[in-house]
Amino acid sequence: MCGIVGYTGKREASGILVEGLAKLEYRGYDSAGIAVIDNNKINVSKVKGRLANLEAQLSESPIQGVVGIGHTRWATHGAPSVTNSHPHTNENGTIAVVHNGIIENYLELREWLKEKGYNFVSETDTEVVPHLVDYFYNGNLLEAAMKAVEKLEGSYALGIVNVNEPDKIVAVRKDSPLIVGLKDGENFIASDIPAVLNETRQVYLLEDNQFVVLTASSVDIYSADGQKIEKEVYHVTWNADAAEKGGYDHFMLKEIHEQPKVIKDTMTSRIMLGEEIKLDKITLTKEQIDNIDKVYIVACGTAYHAGIVGKYVIEKLARIPVEVDIASEFRYRDPIINEKTLMIVVSQSGETADTLAALRLGKSKNARVIAVTNVVGSTVSREADDILYTWAGPEIAVASTKAYTTQLIAMYIIALFLAKNKETVSDSQIEEIKEAMIGLPSLVEDALNHKDNIKKFAKEFAKETDMFFLGRGLDYAVAMEGSLKLKEISYIHSEAYAAGELKHGPIALIEDGTVVIALATQEDLFDKMVSNIKEVKTRGAHVAALALEGNQTIEKTVDAVLYLPKVMPLLAPVVSVVPLQLLSYYMSIEKGCDVDKPRNLAKSVTVE
Repeated sequence: MCGIVGYTGKREASGILVEGLAKLEYRGYDSAGIAVIDNNKINVSKVKGRLANLEAQLSESPIQGVVGIGHTRWATHGAPSVTNSHPHTNENGTIAVVHNGIIENYLELREWLKEKGYNFVSETDTEVVPHLVDYFYNGNLLEAAMKAVEKLEGSYALGIVNVNEPDKIVAVRKDSPLIVGLKDGENFIASDIPAVLNETRQVYLLEDNQFVVLTASSVDIYSADGQKIEKEVYHVTWNADAAEKGGYDHFMLKEIHEQPKVIKDTMTSRIMLGEEIKLDKITLTKEQIDNIDKVYIVACGTAYHAGIVGKYVIEKLARIPVEVDIASEFRYRDPIINEKTLMIVVSQSGETADTLAALRLGKSKNARVIAVTNVVGSTVSREADDILYTWAGPEIAVASTKAYTTQLIAMYIIALFLAKNKETVSDSQIEEIKEAMIGLPSLVEDALNHKDNIKKFAKEFAKETDMFFLGRGLDYAVAMEGSLKLKEISYIHSEAYAAGELKHGPIALIEDGTVVIALATQEDLFDKMVSNIKEVKTRGAHVAALALEGNQTIEKTVDAVLYLPKVMPLLAPVVSVVPLQLLSYYMSIEKGCDVDKPRNLAKSVTVE
């Protein structure tokens, strides 16, 4: 979650650090700070709240120097406060550290360091790190960092500076993302590529347990045992303006409108009529697929909802049993995994801690693991056996939109690939589905044209405190995602229910005026869904429905209906989720919420 930046070069560091942190605001944070070396002293400036507060403080009390580190903190250990903010220093202020992740054994280390005479001022787990580095420091910062890290349990990306080696930053990562930006005469570290895109397109993607030593003129990478490593430079191909709003009021709205393009991009070269389905680096053979007796789809949040759609589609097309699991629960229930298990892990960032843990459990038990991720070079992509990238581009808004729809496309592609190899669907049926998939971008464009009607609904019902989403089959999976979006960015309490479950308890919550969003895009379940809608209408609910063009009979049952373009029911989730994304967006606008940075949330959840 936390954002890390570092700079060493010839320019004033403070402005570069703040600019880099601004590009990481999407990760979510509650405090910010920087540390810059100048005249054998580390000057620290940190604040509670937004980066604007830090900029104001630096304007009043500037700090100078050409080497520094910066941080935006998302609180885990200790409440948001200046004291708990990063960077943290040792007692005499000669060493400063920024950290993303969690040190799981920090209490044990804290007590050990207290016995050695060290004192602590914060509640954080991070503060043990500068004290450990101090304890081991003998004139070589890299060696001290390596010895300190040997004592750490948990996840971390660390940036470390020391006044005794004032031209240098030492950094290391384990289970938390960290990249190195390369530029002539200056170099950078950061949690994510957008932080350095205004400066360079040349980066190193660090792997777990790799250390890097940066100066203005050099970048040296080492393994945990001190051996020098040669790494390939990764060239960033997407434009810096891809991380800007591009004329839209918010990143979320921009990303909703980018969906036709990214859906097409994710299918390009993979789904073509009359040709085999291409899965990039997925190398599963027909014999291996025939050997699979169970599929696990493991993910968190929005990606989990994409996985639920994946379950419906893989079981329907490939006829393989599929379980969908919340990653944070998966490994604690001792799941049954063996060499006949296929695990599909889904993570937008590729750094989600719980999903990584599930992946590693699967691999330890000989499962074949496919990663579906949006970030090239991410930890998930490196550790999985096979990778399917979702070409959504950088997603800046905390609430996921375009990443979700591209994850859906990935699920359909995998399902078709499995079905083709298992021969559970005829070639003509596969071609029919592929043709319908190729038409999805234009159908999503049509769905986006309903925004004026959705705005009116949002204006009318933004003061509601509770809403309900209903659906059956694939519509239930989409209802769950619609409900999550509304909660995330408008803070309206909402629940999604399988419509057939209403009479088993939830209908007790329906009363006069209760707002219900009903999805009715599944033709084989349409009549049953209408019956469920009638159940809530007779209890006084105000019902707005999503239905496909041609199903006008629903108008007799609901208060309002939004018709989506005719789409193959199997593919309906890609289209039906779009109005729900827009609904959440406009509800949030009406309530005056911070759309792109909702409270308490972070984009990349790198702690368990």
